[in-house]
Amino acid sequence: MTSASHLNPTGTGTGSTSLITAYTNQWNMLAYVISFILLLVLVEQIKYMRKKRSIPGPSMVLPFIGNAIPLVRNPTKFWDQQSNLAKSSTTGLSVNYIIGNFIVFIRDTELSHKVFANVRPDAFRLVGHPFGKKLFGEHNLIYMMGQDHKNLRRRIAPNFTPKALSTYTALQQIIILNHLKSWVQLSHKAQAPIPLRVLARDMNLDTSQTVFVGPYLTPKARQTFERDYYLFNVGLMKLPIDLPGMSFRNARLAVDRLAGTLATCTALSKKRMDNGDEPSCLIDYWMQETLREIQEAKLAGDTSPPPYSSDAEIGGYLFDFLFAAQDASTSSLLWAVTLMDSHPHVLARVREEVAGIWSPESDELITADQLREMRYTQAVAREVVRFRPPATLVPHIAAVDFPLTENYVVPKGAIVFPSVYESSFQGFPEPDRFDPDRFSEERQEDQIYKRNFLAFGAGAHQCVGQRYALNHLVLFIAMFATLIDFKRDRTDGCDDIAYVPTICPKDDCRVFLSSRCARYPSFPAVVHAKLP
Repeated sequence: MTSASHLNPTGTGTGSTSLITAYTNQWNMLAYVISFILLLVLVEQIKYMRKKRSIPGPSMVLPFIGNAIPLVRNPTKFWDQQSNLAKSSTTGLSVNYIIGNFIVFIRDTELSHKVFANVRPDAFRLVGHPFGKKLFGEHNLIYMMGQDHKNLRRRIAPNFTPKALSTYTALQQIIILNHLKSWVQLSHKAQAPIPLRVLARDMNLDTSQTVFVGPYLTPKARQTFERDYYLFNVGLMKLPIDLPGMSFRNARLAVDRLAGTLATCTALSKKRMDNGDEPSCLIDYWMQETLREIQEAKLAGDTSPPPYSSDAEIGGYLFDFLFAAQDASTSSLLWAVTLMDSHPHVLARVREEVAGIWSPESDELITADQLREMRYTQAVAREVVRFRPPATLVPHIAAVDFPLTENYVVPKGAIVFPSVYESSFQGFPEPDRFDPDRFSEERQEDQIYKRNFLAFGAGAHQCVGQRYALNHLVLFIAMFATLIDFKRDRTDGCDDIAYVPTICPKDDCRVFLSSRCARYPSFPAVVHAKLP
C-alpha cells in the first residue's frame, strides 16, 4: 500500500521551500544590517581621517564611541598617550575621537595662547567640560563671550577688592583651623595614615559655602548642598548618558538644585544689603554693588534691572565660582602637602618664615599685611600650581574651521584641549624640578616665562578669582606647616597623577598627622548674619 507522502510528495516540498525562504530572508536581513554597520564604520573612519590628516592619533576609531572607554577607565594614561603623540610631531598636536566628537590635543604653549586669544563666536567657545553646556545649565559665565562677558566680569570685580579679600581670609582661616584640628583627631583615633582628598574637599566646600553665601545656608541646606555637589562631581567623570538613574543625569539635576539654592541665597542677600548691613560674604559684596547700580539707574530715570542681575542668573554664576574654587583648590592643597613632604628643605623654610611673622599663641588671625610678608610661602604656592596645575586641560569647541597652524585647520565642531599642564613644563629652567625660588624677586621666572604659566588661564576668560585662590593656598600652607607635623605614607606610585576630575596624588595623599604646636590658636567663630 502506498503512503500519503508518496502519493502527494509536493506537500512536504512546499513546507521545506517556505522554511528555506524564511531562513534566506533572515540571512539577507542580517547581511543588510552587517553591511549597514560596516558602511557606518567606513564613513566614520573616512570622516575621522579627513579631519585628522597628518596629525598623530589613532589610525582606527570605533564609530560614535571612539576611545571614550579608555578615557573613562584610565584618564591619566589616555592623556599621557595624547601628550606623547603630540611630542612626536613638530606641530605639537595630536588627535582622537570620543563620543561622536573629534578632539585636538594641544601641547604647544603658543598654540594654546592662540586658542585663548580667540574666544569669540567666529572662532572658539570655552566649554569647561566636553559636555559641560548640558551639565552646567543655562546661566553660566563659562559660555559667555564678547561685550556681555566683559560687562559681567566688571560687575564681578568688586567681589575681589582688597577689602573683600580681607573679609574672606578671616573666614578661610577659621574654617581651615577647625578642619585641621578634626584631621589630627581622626589620625590619632585611626592610629594609621589617613587619606586627605575627601577631607580637603569637604574643607573647601565648607570654605566656599561660608565665603560665598555662608550666612544664608542653614545646616540642613548645607547637608543637601554637600550631597548634591557629590552627585555633580561623580557625574563629571562618567559617560554623558542622560537617562534616569545614570550618573550624568543625577549630576545635571543636582546642578539645577545647587543653582536654585544659590539663587535663594542671592535673594536673601539683596534684602540684607538693602537694609544697609555690612557685607559678610562674597554675595553680599556683589549685591551691594548691584543695588548701588540699580539705585543710580533709578535716579537717571531707568527702572529696568541691570543685565545679569536676576536671582536665577546670579545663582548660576555663583555655581561657576563654587566649581572653580572647590575642585581646583582641593587639588592644590593635596599637592602642597605631598611636595612639602618630599622636599623637607622647602617645609623648613616655610616654617621659619611663618614663625617670624605669625604666632599661633597670639590667637590673632593672619592679617592681609602678614600674608603679603610671607614671600617664600607665596612662592611655594605658585610653584605648587605650576608644578601640578589642578585643571590640566581647558576644552574649547571650534565654532568654525579655524587655521591653527600654517598646515592644519581645526575642523568646525572639534573639541580642542589646550594643555595647561604641558605648558608648565616648557620654557622654565629645569621644569621637572620643584623649585619655589624660581618665583623669587631675584629670578622672577613668573614674569620671564609668563606665557608658560597658564594655571589660571589666559585671555578674556582668565580666572577672575585667582587672588582668592592663591590666598587660600598660602593660608593653608602656612597653617598646616605651622600647626601640624605630618608624614606621607609613601608607597610605589603614590604620587602618580589621578584625575578626579582635577588631578591629585594617586593614593589620595595618605598621611600620618599629629599636633605640632603647644596649643591651637583661639580664633573667633564664624558669625552668621541675622537674616531678615
